[in-house]
Amino acid sequence: MIATEQSLSRATVARYAVGSLGTGGFATLPGLVLVYYLTDSLGVAALVAGVVVTVAKVWDVIIDPVIGARSDRMLAVRGSRRPMMLLGGAALPVFFLLTFAVPPGTPAVAAALWVLLAFVLTATAFSLFQVPYIALPAELASGYDQRTRLLTWRVVVLTFAILLFGAGGPALRSLGGGNSFAGYLLMALVAGVVIGAGMLASAFVAPRGLPAAVPPPKESVAATLRSNYAAGVRVLRDSQPFRALLLTFLLQGLATGMMLAGANYVATWVLHSEDAVTFLFVALIAPALVVTPVWGVVARRVGKERGFVAASILFAVAALSMIGLLWAPGAWVYAPVAVAGAAYAGMQSLPMAMLPDVISHDARRNGKGRAGTFGGMWTAGETTGMALGATVLSLVLAVSGYVSRTAAESAGAAQPGSAVAGIVLSFSLIPAAVIALSLVPLARYRLRKGDIDGIV
Repeated sequence: MIATEQSLSRATVARYAVGSLGTGGFATLPGLVLVYYLTDSLGVAALVAGVVVTVAKVWDVIIDPVIGARSDRMLAVRGSRRPMMLLGGAALPVFFLLTFAVPPGTPAVAAALWVLLAFVLTATAFSLFQVPYIALPAELASGYDQRTRLLTWRVVVLTFAILLFGAGGPALRSLGGGNSFAGYLLMALVAGVVIGAGMLASAFVAPRGLPAAVPPPKESVAATLRSNYAAGVRVLRDSQPFRALLLTFLLQGLATGMMLAGANYVATWVLHSEDAVTFLFVALIAPALVVTPVWGVVARRVGKERGFVAASILFAVAALSMIGLLWAPGAWVYAPVAVAGAAYAGMQSLPMAMLPDVISHDARRNGKGRAGTFGGMWTAGETTGMALGATVLSLVLAVSGYVSRTAAESAGAAQPGSAVAGIVLSFSLIPAAVIALSLVPLARYRLRKGDIDGIV
């Protein structure tokens, strides 16, 4: 189903945007604290911590295209994607709390397995909401500029959520006792409830329509898996703009995921204050809250594609400048972090506004009914990028000699100089290089405003 109405109500924009309170919270908080929780609270080796996060994210990559195709079938059979979104929003808070509820004194191997299982269940619940949520803009709004408006306000809320959870999560942890069982439990309880509430509230924006006259036939589990992955491969094969946009977003997810996972390490071992992670997030997101609508104006003036390139270059330059932490760690880092935050707002809002254009373009060429599949592949690509970011960080930590610890061993702990250098490079030079690489596939994205408005 593709939207045909020309008006987009404020209520629809608001109800859709509030879903990013949930998606932003889940994308931010685990990425920020999970690897650190494993290495510096549970005593899990850095390399093993990276494996735990990566395996959980690989599971996401496996199930997202399946959920996307099932979402399309639910739309055809029931006339709405809403039931799947409600299930994900209700289940996520429970599993999120379990992820950070490993009892003190649990052996490192058992603790890693506990976190792996609980986080896989959490990620599954998140995908049940996120995949259909990604597919909705093509059904809620028509036209190039209307989708920009819808997605711009979604990213305003997303940016606020990143600030809320990125700064508030560590603050809750400190309130509950810092890097301890009680601290993480309080953080997970409050954050899980807020994430779930945002998802449940936004699920009701999913439009209800009439089921298809001839619903798709039911398939066995094996046939469903086979057909769903085949559908994902087909959308990649059929849509060159989607391939270019997805690869760009995946690479940028790797870079930002690496910086996100590394922020706690920068705060603790470079700035010498675990509380500094809160100030890093305020510096990152406060400018983004102001600048996000500006990127919508830029998109209308010069096109989403050129705006996306400009945001990416600005982010890469800001990240690269932070290599100065190797020689002069200090509060000056908050200035380039603020510039990166302003750029990050464009790196989120513009590709999200480009995705519905890709879906509409494909619907004109290849027929309707594949929005959920696009959403599943997009979420899988985003998840892959974030997972690879955590993986690369854990590899750098392991190679540079990072020493893991438990919460009880925190007092007086220290890291070798090589590990501190690895942390800085993971927050500056390496992400900047990956962002520069992402501009190569972005140059191959060729959809423009005239191509999209001609569809409506």
